[in-house]
Amino acid sequence: MFFTLPDFSDISLRDYQETMQRPFFSLSKKKRLKPIEYISPDKSVRVHVSANPEYGMATIWDADLMIYLASHLNELRERGDNDLSPTIRLQPGDLLRRICWGVSGRAYERLIAALDRLQATTIKTNIRANSKTRETTFSWIDSYTHLVDEKTQRSLGMEVTLSKWFFEGVMDKRNVLAISPLYFEITSGLGKWLYRASRKHAGGNGAEGFTIGFETLHQKSGSESSLPSFKNKIIELARANNLPEINLEVIGAETPRPKLKMVMRKFLEDETGAGPKPTRALALAAKPPSPPPAPFQAPNPTAPGADFVDPSLTSNLLAQAATRLKYNDSGANADPHSPLYARAAAQTPKPRRGDRAQDILDAEVYEAIHRECPGWDLDVLMKTFDAFLSRNPNEIPRNYSKRFYGFVKKHHERNKYQLPGF
Repeated sequence: MFFTLPDFSDISLRDYQETMQRPFFSLSKKKRLKPIEYISPDKSVRVHVSANPEYGMATIWDADLMIYLASHLNELRERGDNDLSPTIRLQPGDLLRRICWGVSGRAYERLIAALDRLQATTIKTNIRANSKTRETTFSWIDSYTHLVDEKTQRSLGMEVTLSKWFFEGVMDKRNVLAISPLYFEITSGLGKWLYRASRKHAGGNGAEGFTIGFETLHQKSGSESSLPSFKNKIIELARANNLPEINLEVIGAETPRPKLKMVMRKFLEDETGAGPKPTRALALAAKPPSPPPAPFQAPNPTAPGADFVDPSLTSNLLAQAATRLKYNDSGANADPHSPLYARAAAQTPKPRRGDRAQDILDAEVYEAIHRECPGWDLDVLMKTFDAFLSRNPNEIPRNYSKRFYGFVKKHHERNKYQLPGF
């Protein structure tokens, strides 16, 4: 009776482009009742979002549900399913796991609250207006239903009906854009919106990226923050520069009218101008070279099966790379003749040995995790983390220990209530 959403590793995430660069969602977790009123600089696009007094406006975190359901529909369309419907039946646990919300009782309550806001928020826009229609009014979902067995009254899952406007938009493959699986790990509301806007604006602009003034960016976000506060938050995000796939740079930060430059990291050139550099630390060759390695040279990262290293990597990162390669929890041992392994070994005295979290993580990070996130088997979590990285080689972190630390903290935050004593 019910389909199960595809496994996280089998689905390519897609976002609906029209909602990525304009203010359709509240950026705050606090209940927002103030409407969003947006008119593009050329007056051609209008968006009005109004909240229900009881539930408040749908938030950027609620949009996680819409992104994943859009991805699911796109996947079915790509597979040739011609009988798609805006009504989707699913098991809540499957959805919650795949958007990284956890599966605790509180996560389920959060899901219901999100669905209430998505159904109660009203949007008016002239996007996709044509000769027959000037403006469309809709909610993100038309309805959702809890299904139960008539005899036993046991839950059979949920049925969610998407709005016609959203469903028709997603069904046009020109309207959906690939996003990083790490999007769901962005914790800041403004950060989530900025990633979506940057992905939309900079995705097709190559190494030149996209530059936009802070005033225009403020209008597009729909943020309730004042412009000075908004500027400071954007500058902080640009300094951290840890959004997936996107490189941020503030131009003229000390001037009255600073601008933000967004570039997809895959288009950035390395220091030698040799071409695009990898978006993260490394990529592994499908087969190691049979002869002993020649002196290391920066290879072409587009060549099939090429081993390469980001020239900007520090020796600390190379040490971690060698450790993770040689002592991989998945059991895939690195070839000592690999250029990556050779360079890492040459630049570091002795990488840590062992295949357990205590052997691999920086000592201070290991202690911090045990202090702040007690009760978890870090070896098990590390296998889960490494499995995710192996499926997403372009997202391998620059600092493995710190990235794993963040992963465990989010896991603990979502699932700590399942531990004894909470």
